[in-house]
Amino acid sequence: MLLERVRASVDPELRRAVESLPGPMRCVARYHFGWQDAHGTPAVGNGKAIRPALVLAAVAALGGPQPPAVPAAAAVELIHNFTLLHDDVMDRDITRRHRPTAWTVFGVADAILAGDALQALAQRVLAEDPHPASSAAAARLAACVVELCAGQQVDMALEKRGPHEVALDEVLAMAEAKTGALLGCACAVGGLYAGAGEAHVEALDAFGREAGLAFQLIDDVIGIWGDPGRTGKPAGADLMARKKSLPVVAALTSGTPAADELAELYGLPYEEGDLERTVLAVERAGGRDWAQLQAADRMARAMYELSRAVPDPEAAGGLLALAEFVTRRSD
Repeated sequence: MLLERVRASVDPELRRAVESLPGPMRCVARYHFGWQDAHGTPAVGNGKAIRPALVLAAVAALGGPQPPAVPAAAAVELIHNFTLLHDDVMDRDITRRHRPTAWTVFGVADAILAGDALQALAQRVLAEDPHPASSAAAARLAACVVELCAGQQVDMALEKRGPHEVALDEVLAMAEAKTGALLGCACAVGGLYAGAGEAHVEALDAFGREAGLAFQLIDDVIGIWGDPGRTGKPAGADLMARKKSLPVVAALTSGTPAADELAELYGLPYEEGDLERTVLAVERAGGRDWAQLQAADRMARAMYELSRAVPDPEAAGGLLALAEFVTRRSD
């Protein structure tokens, strides 16, 4: 499988980078990546490696050699995991990848510092890479991190606003910044390493952004209606935290009686027994149907952008497979 091959090629680069960290941060990073348990016993990593796979698939789609792009793929994955470590702290998520999050095991400070270190490692990997595209890739990745942070800041700010004070377009823009930006950057970095021109690189970025938004829509649906045994997270955690995910905001702005019921629930702190009622309100107000239709629309836009960057469907096979994977997954 494509993702397994990517992990096999990128993991050694990731491990080399992580092994260069000082002991305590190295321990947190190893745990977060799933390479060891909390006591240091080796374990099998369980990340999906979608973003490094996009880097390498974009290189292949444009006819470039994949091995020289492995450091860039690792840098993108380091950035992704920096965001996960920080997001888990800010969202107070207690479970990721079927086990306790790093901050619950090592403490908030160590998790934040380990995340900071992963971001620095990503830039160092690119700075030390002799490939002619590494400088442009580093600049693009740095700009992406700023956009990711801006998206997270908006996400946190939305939580302080009332149920009727959030617009759907606003949440879609936030989701593009938080999720679509890094997937778009991954594809664009692959284009840079393949020697593509600016138009092709930008089309790849647009493809990744649209696919990333579809990914987030599906992720939000899974967060509400998914099987915790597959997702590794408790079902409805975002609803209990009163987070304004895409299906929720679509439901709140639907103008239906169920939207009023959901707004009433979201206007109060979560109480034991509210979850089933909240889930039903989101569904009755059309949040689930809207998210699924919107995901399909975003994927159609992604396919258009991909056809601009890689007109040959056979050459684009790897990117198409990844796009299908992220929108048809159930965990």
